[in-house]
Amino acid sequence: MDLELRHLRCLVAIVDEGTFTDAAIALGVSQAAVSRTLASLERALGARVLRRTSREVTPTATGLRVVAQARRVLAEADHLVLEATSGHTRLRVGYAWSAVGRHTAAFQRRWAKAHPGTDLHLIRSNSATAGLGEGACDLAVVRRPLDDRRFDAAIVGLERRVAAVSADDPLASDGSVRLSDLAERTLLVDRRTGTTTPELWPPDSRPATEETHDVDDWLTVISSGRCVGMTAESTAHQYPRPGVAYLPVLDAEPIVVRLAWWRDDPHPATQPAVELLTALYRTG
Repeated sequence: MDLELRHLRCLVAIVDEGTFTDAAIALGVSQAAVSRTLASLERALGARVLRRTSREVTPTATGLRVVAQARRVLAEADHLVLEATSGHTRLRVGYAWSAVGRHTAAFQRRWAKAHPGTDLHLIRSNSATAGLGEGACDLAVVRRPLDDRRFDAAIVGLERRVAAVSADDPLASDGSVRLSDLAERTLLVDRRTGTTTPELWPPDSRPATEETHDVDDWLTVISSGRCVGMTAESTAHQYPRPGVAYLPVLDAEPIVVRLAWWRDDPHPATQPAVELLTALYRTG
């Protein structure tokens, strides 16, 4: 016999309410239905989960473990339903490192004012699709093209590239750098989501690299002086850090910022989000 959610709901109701009668009232079914559902659950599990006397109903040792797991399963099921049915009332925007930089606060405030019926949630997810491919978000801020036909995207703006160096690095006092200033340094990169690769430099003067997958680790290593970094200017706005100086890279191409979504199942708020972010980037 297959285990069903109704079996778990029945068990949890009995434990929470204390009696079969009260569980039946809470579930809106008959007491006989509660008894049948519990019996089906115990047959499916091959174990007793409740100890029944004339005065009380208590979980067995097995029942305690099953109830704990049942609560988690039911919570996940409820969350699944919420995810599937809240498309018009919630918009989740994923990003790998730095959301939309200096526009992040304005994006949240203006969205709340213009779309009070759709809650905006920003979610950091350090994956190649900023959580879009994993189902963690409805839209994703990405700074590399998504080579995946499942997704569509629109360009919303451009960002300068900045170098990140330790505050006591000799470069920190220069105010800006060029690619050649970093060529003999060790560059700390995130190959999974980052925008910086050795290919930005000429073939005969490319820096050595080390790899990281977390912005906090990236900042910690850079502040030590062991490596330098290069990133979108949004990172500098999102993560000011004592011990790290951000410097514009004068001869590096800007970074294209895109908003991506599922091609076959776009969120209803996709176009308004694209328009708002485009307007924010356009105004600087």
